[in-house]
Amino acid sequence: MLQDMRFAVRQFRQNLGFAVTAILVLALGMAASIAIFAFVNAALLRPLPYRNPSRLAVAYGTTNSCRDCSFSYPDYLDWKKAVSFSSFEAWEASVYLWRSPGGVLAIRSAVVSGGFFSSLGVAATMGRVFTDSDDTPAAPRAVVLTYDTWQNRFGGRQDIIGQSVILDNAPYSVIGVLPRAFHFAMRAAEFFTTIHDQNACEQSRGCHELQAFGRLRDGISFEAATAETRAIAERLEREYPESNKGRGARLVVLRDAIVGDIRPTLLVLASGAGLLLLIAYVNVASLLLVRAESRRRETVLRGVLGASMGRLIRQFVTEGVLLVAAATTLALPAAAVAIPRLFSLIPERRLRGMPYFRYAGLHPGVLLFAAAVSLLAVIVFSVTPVLRLSLSNLREDLAEGGRGSSGRLWKRFGSNLVGAELALAMMLLASAGLLGKSLYRMFHVDLNFNPTNLATLEIDVHGAGYDKDDQRRMLSRWLVEHISAMPGVVSVAHTSDLPITCNCSSMDLRVLGHPWYGKDDKALERETSADYFNVLQARLIAGRFYTEADDRSKPRVAVINRALAKRFFQGEDPVGRTVGDAKLSPKSLAQVIGVVDDIREGDLVEPLVPAVYYPFQQNADSNLFLVVRTEPAPAPMMPSLVRTIHQVDPNLGVRNEFVMDDRINDSPAAFLNRSSAWLVGGFAASALLLGAIGLYGVIAYSVSQRTREIGVRMALGAQRGAVYRLILGQAGFVAAVGIVVGLACSIPAATLLRGLLFGVQSWDVPTLIAVAALLGVCALLASYLPARRAASVNPVDALRAE
Repeated sequence: MLQDMRFAVRQFRQNLGFAVTAILVLALGMAASIAIFAFVNAALLRPLPYRNPSRLAVAYGTTNSCRDCSFSYPDYLDWKKAVSFSSFEAWEASVYLWRSPGGVLAIRSAVVSGGFFSSLGVAATMGRVFTDSDDTPAAPRAVVLTYDTWQNRFGGRQDIIGQSVILDNAPYSVIGVLPRAFHFAMRAAEFFTTIHDQNACEQSRGCHELQAFGRLRDGISFEAATAETRAIAERLEREYPESNKGRGARLVVLRDAIVGDIRPTLLVLASGAGLLLLIAYVNVASLLLVRAESRRRETVLRGVLGASMGRLIRQFVTEGVLLVAAATTLALPAAAVAIPRLFSLIPERRLRGMPYFRYAGLHPGVLLFAAAVSLLAVIVFSVTPVLRLSLSNLREDLAEGGRGSSGRLWKRFGSNLVGAELALAMMLLASAGLLGKSLYRMFHVDLNFNPTNLATLEIDVHGAGYDKDDQRRMLSRWLVEHISAMPGVVSVAHTSDLPITCNCSSMDLRVLGHPWYGKDDKALERETSADYFNVLQARLIAGRFYTEADDRSKPRVAVINRALAKRFFQGEDPVGRTVGDAKLSPKSLAQVIGVVDDIREGDLVEPLVPAVYYPFQQNADSNLFLVVRTEPAPAPMMPSLVRTIHQVDPNLGVRNEFVMDDRINDSPAAFLNRSSAWLVGGFAASALLLGAIGLYGVIAYSVSQRTREIGVRMALGAQRGAVYRLILGQAGFVAAVGIVVGLACSIPAATLLRGLLFGVQSWDVPTLIAVAALLGVCALLASYLPARRAASVNPVDALRAE
């Protein structure tokens, strides 16, 4: 074995170009696949940090317009009686104003039912978690901290249990700290509190604010639980038609609910990395075949001198092991470096909702995958040259090894391997092209407002003494006055929901004098300050925008968007008409005074839907999102904006300070499409390079073996152009076959991308033609150097050498 290893090392030294190329190609494919698998393992394979997580299911309400709706608290209590669940718990996203030693901070939190943690099967690492007795108005207010919050916010104090914290001006006692491994990806919270006191919304069956999940009883199937929840939803619809009409039920396995959005992207990236690894395998295998062909004379002579088949196989296996060992030695550190770099593709606010990715790394499961990839490579690279062993007719092999023919191997295997490699590269290039075109289309949708130099901030006012409408109106005036006076600020306004967020916060809308079509007549509801449309630079289509004069002393007014005008006022002038809620209650009636172009409220890929805008002075909402247009770049002004807000009132919480351009670039659809496009594009570029290397290597070997033939042709009068056509024709045929096969496979393979594509079909002809032309040009360029070398052969020298 030592002798075989020494001989293999000498072989690699003598063929340094082959060894370096093969090792780097294999290391590239392995590093990419290992790095992507680390993320797949963290999100899809690593067990969730709960007890028996496969028995946990997230429950959603459903309507015609909403697939994943929330619950009302009374509905939650009815669902809790379902016999399919051993426990059924609720939670709600919240934000607390925490009076920290450094000032008031807005902290992402979750309000949960008493059995929330026990249902998950999570125990505290310090203190205890909630019980049902904590979820009553008579119980003391309690808070449970995450491990990171305990470390980062409280310095890991060992005496934290029993300490008091002020949340929304109310004292809470810390009763527990959660384990380091715990995460609840449905809500990236730092503080957990119980529902405790039911507010007005939680006492109403028509107010849907809660999320829920349940643990299935032993012996109860997922299908049986789904059937029971649907039966409960149907019963509630019959008993409470005003609040529950058209509301159904849906159960989703907890892991699917957590990783549902990222799963398609991970599968696409895993497929791309797998194809790149396969291309690397094929590339190195084709190089080994070429090398085995050049070593036929050596192999035959060793057989003639007495080497057994086993002895020859062991030599090739040893060479394969050394080759893979060297590649793995490079691939593992490269993957370790690549994993943190991939994190940079995930925006900070997206990463908060993907806490499972913090476990992405070279953990035992990932190392086991790397070992499997390496073992497969050893098998492939050991078997490949063994296929060339033929001791049955040594004289014939010896004679053929002495001639200058290209041998039968190239005809049988070489062209097929290169064609397969180019076909795989074509699939990756097509996927990258489709994703790139989709990303371009996504970033060129009509926003119908100007996002340049626009800063956005969220202000939390609950618990800060602004419970009444008049107090919020006064706060609005103060904020606008102080921020408008800042140097560099052009204009400022606020809204109840920012653009490029979601098509949510909708209301039932009815037009006075029009028939009512039921719950499907909905529109997004936004409350904005008077200058909001001017700050956004939105376009007025008809009528006018409201002003500060449209206050409580005046009749209620509203501005609608183009989509609402088209949906509810076909063939009519909407200006001057009256809209209201489903019952046309007097306090809901408002006169339409203007029509604005469709501001894109939802994500970039969401449709433009009807929206109605009300003046904040007439309907003071508690949600405040500031939009500030600045003359200089807005990002450096964020700290000054926060200081100015705290000068107005130091008790205000400020968070989510983002530049509007960043909100657009980091929106969920843009993030998923951009990260997929970059990574698949990187895989495609690597595949293109490897395909060119493979084609160059095989064509160059073919030319070297046909030196005598080419010399005879030229001696008999063949021109250089004929030699070019001979070599390039051979390479062109292989490339054409690979491209055609790749095109045929690209269309069905692109169906994996369907959920990521926007404005582009999986069979987009211009994209497929463009990437096919790119691959064809690169293939011909890779073949040009061997063809040029062949055309430069001196016939006399070639024949004399023979």
